[in-house]
Amino acid sequence: MIQTPYYLIDKTRLLPNMEKIAYVREHSGAKLLLALKCFATWSVFDLMRDYMDGTTSSSLNEVRLGREKFGGETHAYSVAYADHEIDEVIANADKIIFNSIGQLERFADKASGLARGLRLNPQISSSSFDLADPARPFSRLGEWDVARIETVMDRVNGFMIHNNCENKDFGLFDRMLSQIEERFGSLLGRVEWVSLGGGIHFTGEGYPLDAFCARLKAFSERHGVQVYLEPGEASITKSTTLEVTVLDTLNNGKNLAIVDSSIEAHMLDLLIYRENAKVEPNTGEHSYMICGKSCLAGDIFGEFRFERELKVGDRISIQDAAGYTMVKKNWFNGVRMPSIAVRELDGTVRVVREFGFEDYVASLS
Repeated sequence: MIQTPYYLIDKTRLLPNMEKIAYVREHSGAKLLLALKCFATWSVFDLMRDYMDGTTSSSLNEVRLGREKFGGETHAYSVAYADHEIDEVIANADKIIFNSIGQLERFADKASGLARGLRLNPQISSSSFDLADPARPFSRLGEWDVARIETVMDRVNGFMIHNNCENKDFGLFDRMLSQIEERFGSLLGRVEWVSLGGGIHFTGEGYPLDAFCARLKAFSERHGVQVYLEPGEASITKSTTLEVTVLDTLNNGKNLAIVDSSIEAHMLDLLIYRENAKVEPNTGEHSYMICGKSCLAGDIFGEFRFERELKVGDRISIQDAAGYTMVKKNWFNGVRMPSIAVRELDGTVRVVREFGFEDYVASLS
């Protein structure tokens, strides 16, 4: 057995997401790029690249990773590029998207050999959490003033609009896209491509894919643009587990089980957004609060039900552990970093990366 903790990426569970992505590509005409900010574990890019058009990034490191490990189209975006990195970004990108008019004017000439885009902020979003809301008041993410954008239209041939966040509601997506068309309609027909970003949960169960494809196609045809989508979570949802082992059990008013992992270190996004992890089937008469092993008092995965009492040595699979996990994992408390394992389509499992003391030391100085 593989030593826990480890992330287990199951290609047989990843494949259905890829097949839905292929369906959207075929029936909408859109191109789909993996959002590396969500998932960048390149050991499974060999499967994903057969179904996707390339990658989109949020930093120089992600641009390079996309170019070197994934291939296809490589879109570069950053909230702000630094002088010392812009040349390397340009050298590794096919398209470069600027977050502001100021950044565009500063670097447009250097990037004259690339397709250049500008991020638009429609000031509406599907986010219910202020921390993740790109349309929050005083947002720094993109330009919203049509008159100002008009002044730089000779320097861009595309736009990026990212205002969906874990949006499972096609009706909401449709309404917001109509509002975007109303607001920026005078600009959309003057560019060659528009990226509608990520955060659209179209690979989820029951999502109306045909209606989604038809809406994307209508948008593309109405404005004469190539549509791009940037799925992150939608690409890898339900494909991965975090495998952990019970180290101790105790009762302090509730049954507690401490595992050899940490939500702070290994599933940080859940802690940030105050969400519980997922355990399946989450049934049975024995209820336990699953706790991480770090010293943080709130290092808690959640409370779940089990068919039998938990004992030291029992293994638990934390579900849906791909998105914003491996890209955010950290060395808090020096807790052992989870290895990364892949279950291939033939059922074989291989460990593709292990982390040890030297990696911990190298992360510091």
